Amino acid sequence: MLVQIPRLLSAEQVAHMRGQLAGADWVDGKATAGAQSAGTKHNLQVAEDSPAARALGDMILSALGQNERFMSAALALRVFPPLFNRYDPGMNFGAHIDNAIRFVKPSLGTASPIRIRTDMSATLFLTDPADYDGGELVVEDTFGNHSVKLAAGDLVLYSATSRHHVTPVTRGSRWSSFFWIQSMVRDESARTMLFELDTSIQGLRKQIGDTQQVVALTGLYHNLVRRWADT
Repeated sequence: MLVQIPRLLSAEQVAHMRGQLAGADWVDGKATAGAQSAGTKHNLQVAEDSPAARALGDMILSALGQNERFMSAALALRVFPPLFNRYDPGMNFGAHIDNAIRFVKPSLGTASPIRIRTDMSATLFLTDPADYDGGELVVEDTFGNHSVKLAAGDLVLYSATSRHHVTPVTRGSRWSSFFWIQSMVRDESARTMLFELDTSIQGLRKQIGDTQQVVALTGLYHNLVRRWADT
């Protein structure tokens, strides 16, 4: 499942984030890479325990909590504190699959390390596509390769089990936030069906209101969530 969420952040919020990130200290992106992906990762990122990163991450988490499409698609149990990366000319990230488990460090506000199973990966674009060349996120699945390059403030969600890469930037600079989600529904096919069912129910409610059939479908949705969700 690959889901785009337009306008998660407003233009004003994006501008604020870019202003804060412009003055941040950027370090080698390999700091958060796994053993295999470290060899293919060539970018910069803001240290994950940076006060600026934590404050901006909280803004993103707040926006996610208010976005119905994200909540429906992810059914999030836990969200890894958002990180921030940057690709300048010549930088890229080769094909890889994200680590299955990520650890939230105590320095990020927890009393002890918290394990998060990475069911879904997320990229929030913070640079307009016209401002850089290359830098496409390419997600591979059984139906082929999907190239993603969204407007600043837009988010893409995709399965963390998917192999993916970022093509080399050849002009400008590509800034984004990235993070992972542990869903209440572990099984990807079940999560996809629930998202499609919820989306259809919401569309029907707008067209015909809460008819007896719509109420029945809503009950079916919640009963399936009860069957499949772990909280």
